[in-house]
Amino acid sequence: MPLDLVIRSGTVIDGTGAAPRTADVAIAGGRIVEVGSVGAKGRREIDADGAVVAPGFVDIHTHYDGQATWDERLQPSSGHGVTTVVSGNCGVGFAPVRPGDRETLVELMEGVEDLPGTVLHEGLSWEWETIADYLDALARRRYDIDIAAQVCHGPVRLYVMGQRGADREPASPEEINQMGRLAAEGIRAGALGFTTSRTLNHRTSRGAPTPTLTAAREELVGIARAIGETGRGVLQVVSDFADGDVEGETLLEMMRASGRPLSMSLLQAAPGLGFRSRLDLLETAQAEGLAMRAQVAARAVGILIGLQGTINPLSRMPSYQAVAELPLADQARILSGTECRRRLGEEVREKHLPFPLEHIFELGDPPDYEPRPDASILARAQRDGLDAHDLYIDLLLGDEGRALLYLPFLNYFDGNLDAAAEMIAHPHTVPGLSDGGAHVGTICDASFPTSLLTHWGRDRARGTTFALPFLVQRQSRATAEAVGLLDRGLLAPGYKADVNVIDFENLTLTPPLMVHDLPAGGKRLVQGARGYLHTIVSGVETYTDGQPTGSLPGRFVRGEKPPPSQEASP
Repeated sequence: MPLDLVIRSGTVIDGTGAAPRTADVAIAGGRIVEVGSVGAKGRREIDADGAVVAPGFVDIHTHYDGQATWDERLQPSSGHGVTTVVSGNCGVGFAPVRPGDRETLVELMEGVEDLPGTVLHEGLSWEWETIADYLDALARRRYDIDIAAQVCHGPVRLYVMGQRGADREPASPEEINQMGRLAAEGIRAGALGFTTSRTLNHRTSRGAPTPTLTAAREELVGIARAIGETGRGVLQVVSDFADGDVEGETLLEMMRASGRPLSMSLLQAAPGLGFRSRLDLLETAQAEGLAMRAQVAARAVGILIGLQGTINPLSRMPSYQAVAELPLADQARILSGTECRRRLGEEVREKHLPFPLEHIFELGDPPDYEPRPDASILARAQRDGLDAHDLYIDLLLGDEGRALLYLPFLNYFDGNLDAAAEMIAHPHTVPGLSDGGAHVGTICDASFPTSLLTHWGRDRARGTTFALPFLVQRQSRATAEAVGLLDRGLLAPGYKADVNVIDFENLTLTPPLMVHDLPAGGKRLVQGARGYLHTIVSGVETYTDGQPTGSLPGRFVRGEKPPPSQEASP
């Protein structure tokens, strides 16, 4: 077969965890056909001497459920070496849905994932009712990267139980059977798995808890059992573990009943090391032969604070309200004026600020996602003899009002990322929780894959670091295996030709920016990176030096995929 592309003389990190080696990578027909010394010429060749050549990254925890119905570029994820995303996490999505329940699902997604209702009302076509209809709608579109979807518990519960489901009333045995049947139908139609939410952090835009918060063990196990009968699918749960061992036993029972793998979201959610009991649960499951994993974050989960964001601490101040309708640069200019700035300072001091200044940091360029406590606004002000509130305001008004401040919270209660390091190192965890496509005005964590490589593999000076082959393996092959996409995540003959060519020495995150490119003029935070020289999806280059080529080889991924050696098997 003629070679479409040969990537020459790169430092190949193949996704197995093996040591880097200098090799060529040959691609034909959307597949890798050779890794080694390639004698034949390709129709196109890339000189990768001095660069890292790695598999495309697989991000298994995103929320592109809405964006994928109107956008062909699944940014920000596709700007960070990601070539496959999995949406439909946390039990929230848009199918199945009856016409009269669309608003309820919008309110659920708006509250849980910070996606404005105006954007969703404008952007969603609602050309579906069933899960299969929704998957078919995705399959008709073309993307810059691949996307897979999952069955979401919230919409399923609402579809079966109506308002009783939204109100978290107990499901009857017959309703549990109906939910199981719908979930199984979704898996057979091409969904990768089933997801649910059991955390009080997830609420609708009206403040109500998610419909699945208090679903009984019988409901969760019943749905899992129905999925198990398909012989396919993975399970994903986010939980507060409010009942401790009882909740853990529920997850184990879901796996026993279904025989299917399960992943749970895992973060340091409070001071101390409570996450270790969840790591112990992984060990318990594995000892029983149950394939339980935890999805963990590459850094802290942190809120971005600024005049353009959902969290704007000046929004309650009369001085700000007087200029709120003006263009952003004019807001910053007027508020920085001597008299207005004096009044604004008085107002800020009079009103209780939402977050303590000892926990807020200037994000910087490049962004610093593990800031030292002495870099907080309060510590800087005390060190320099300044008023902390004045420094806070001045930073917020910086860069003509575009400045963003950083409030790390989950994974950051100790003032460092040691907890994250412990979770990343665990043998039964995989990188996840980027929430790409969600939290558009408060969080921009779709850049987690870049942080994983740069911070943990090169830059960290405050403790544990990891070898680059280990990090690449976790973000490519391990994540692909976690969701049953066994045709990708490795640079080896027969595997899908999803490849990154990376200038690793200069790989750097750029600061998040607010852009207005959502339906109805909605705004969202996006973040890029420098150093991704070439990103290739199914053998087609989609990004060169971080810029889109215009090619859209990405497709909807329908169901689990076997490894190349089994593709011809019945």
